[in-house]
Amino acid sequence: MMAKPTTVRGAVLDLLRHFGMTTIFGNPGSTELPMFREWPDDFRYILGLQESCVLGMADGFAQATRNAAFVNLHSAAGVGNALGNIFTAFKNRTPLVITAGQQARAILPTEPFLFALQATEFPKPYVKWSNEPARAQDVPAAIARAYYMAMQPPCGPTFVSVPIDDWDAETQLVAPRQVSTALRPDPAALGPLVEALDRSERPVFVIGDAVERDRGGFAAAVRLAERYNALVWVSPMSGRCSFPETHPLFAGFLPAMREQIVASLAGHDVILALGAPVFTYHVEGFGPYIPAGSTLFQVIDDPQMASFSPVGQAVVSSLRLAMEDLLARAEPRPRATPNGRPVPPRAEASHPISVAYVMQTVAETRPGNSIIVEEAPSSRPIMQTYLPITASNGFYTCSSGGLGHGLPASIGVALARPDEHVVALIGDGSAMYAIQSLWTAAQLGLRMTVVILRNGRYEALHQFGKLFGLPETVGTMLPGLDFVDLARGQGFQAFRIERAQELAEALRPAYGSDRPTLIEVAVA
Repeated sequence: MMAKPTTVRGAVLDLLRHFGMTTIFGNPGSTELPMFREWPDDFRYILGLQESCVLGMADGFAQATRNAAFVNLHSAAGVGNALGNIFTAFKNRTPLVITAGQQARAILPTEPFLFALQATEFPKPYVKWSNEPARAQDVPAAIARAYYMAMQPPCGPTFVSVPIDDWDAETQLVAPRQVSTALRPDPAALGPLVEALDRSERPVFVIGDAVERDRGGFAAAVRLAERYNALVWVSPMSGRCSFPETHPLFAGFLPAMREQIVASLAGHDVILALGAPVFTYHVEGFGPYIPAGSTLFQVIDDPQMASFSPVGQAVVSSLRLAMEDLLARAEPRPRATPNGRPVPPRAEASHPISVAYVMQTVAETRPGNSIIVEEAPSSRPIMQTYLPITASNGFYTCSSGGLGHGLPASIGVALARPDEHVVALIGDGSAMYAIQSLWTAAQLGLRMTVVILRNGRYEALHQFGKLFGLPETVGTMLPGLDFVDLARGQGFQAFRIERAQELAEALRPAYGSDRPTLIEVAVA
């Protein structure tokens, strides 16, 4: 029996319902409008005021829901505006189905106004799959494939270019399918790892964000570390929290420098990298990749990541399934419990306010079920010391190093998790990449608190300037910004804090407010 005829629009909306993708993120243009003819009541459209903001919101929403988000961009100009956060979504391994409008097929040979030249090539290489269907009737099947590809580990964004006249064309419904992509490791491949761990005197784990992305991975990692009494380091530049940072076995965060990683792991005979690259570096380094006398094993869901690891043995597998198989093996012999990260000294009130005091105050005042979203690169090491994350799904940051993701991503997380309060920790330089995101949060009435750390410059560049021996770092000062006025002009309630004693008094009511709040904190 032939499937019932419908329009391309009807077939795509039917698929999106089946995939649980009834929230659409976009900033519409003329080549996208026919998609929204007779827009159904069970869909909601989240408007962002610039395409990079749209991508960031969708990224946060997809990570928080653990399902691909649907993004609708405007032709070449909109995709171009969004490219920075498409790159970040690719590095975050966030599942997104990105669509962009294209001019009508009949006039494409004349290179019309607002058409996309080589539309499928534009977002590459930062999408997993890119397609402009050969016929209008093929659009629903392309959307279906884009979803399955986006959700296949390692997850990531996909892209479909849709000509403006395709949406009203007649086609047939595409039946959704169940596509299971969980990969169990080869038992023979796990054998050498188990033997090495059982023999090990001082094992150490390096845990990356792929552990947290795999549902149930967080809890499995805790059980596995406790079974082997292994210290746990977080992989450099990890975008998620994959291990509780107050656990007695938690050692801290590895820096993105080869020599310092080797020094941190020295004395351990077996290194297990779980859901992490081996390793992420930010500056040039020299010498060995791991300490002398150490053996390294990697369990990762990304075959490309396994292929470029410079040392060790790799097993490509779903992280949770691999850890469950390791836990199912015979109990190892008992070994002494190592010492984890020491408790830091308390940060004291000062003028100007220290970043440590801000993070400590946020940690002590925030609601128990709150979520931290961060984009303050120069403050991240201090945050990692004074604001420990202890729960799965409790932390999100940018894995790419690009700016302009954190503020819109916090809005996407708040939209996805309305029963939990989102606290966004954003640097003043980072905030200005996507400050118009605040308007969307205000329009939606989201329960969130945005804390702007205002130090008046691109602090991370000042720090790197010292590393490169620069007496002065040009083009990094940010005078004259007023985040209170910027926020109030977009519908936020907003306050400026310049005295440490006022910070907690401002944060507590913000957490309980039914309006989004921005708190600008002048920091040292």
